[in-house]
Amino acid sequence: MQAARRYFKSFASGFVVAVPVTVTFLDYVGYVARVEGASMQPFLNPEDRSFNDVVLLNRWSVRNFKVNRGDVVSLASPRDPEQRIIKRVIALEGDTVRHTFKMPGTRTYKNRYVRVPSGHFWVEGDNFGHSLDSNFFGPVSVGLVHARASHILWPPQRWQRIEPSLPTDRRPLDQETIDHLEEQGAVTVPKT
Repeated sequence: MQAARRYFKSFASGFVVAVPVTVTFLDYVGYVARVEGASMQPFLNPEDRSFNDVVLLNRWSVRNFKVNRGDVVSLASPRDPEQRIIKRVIALEGDTVRHTFKMPGTRTYKNRYVRVPSGHFWVEGDNFGHSLDSNFFGPVSVGLVHARASHILWPPQRWQRIEPSLPTDRRPLDQETIDHLEEQGAVTVPKT
């Protein structure tokens, strides 16, 4: 009986220490998540497989809301704050991008070119046309980002570090192009 009490007391004290440490780790450092859907194909969840990629989401790296072009980030959906989405950062505040969708339900702008307002960034899925992203809901507040995807952990044959990269056809516009478009009045700056 005495041994059972000591075992229970040891377990309880370990549990009391382990729970706060685990919660703190998950809140501030990172956690593992399964990627669902086709919006980031072919980079995540390639079409030839029947199971989803599992990624390491690094919360520590975005603690000051610092993101870079090309980062793959997890954020709260602007359409449904309870839903987490994973997208690639295409443009940062002050950058100008080409808005690509003209379909029902998408954010409409006076012009095809949008300047990302202060405190926002532009995100897109890699699977063009199969992603609800900034082309659908506009620039995203940096306050919605909660983690950066740093590694693909599963399946084992896909284990890799996720390096920032931008698709060549979806980069922010260069200054010369922006100046030309502004002269024509072809750039929209969304109100925040």
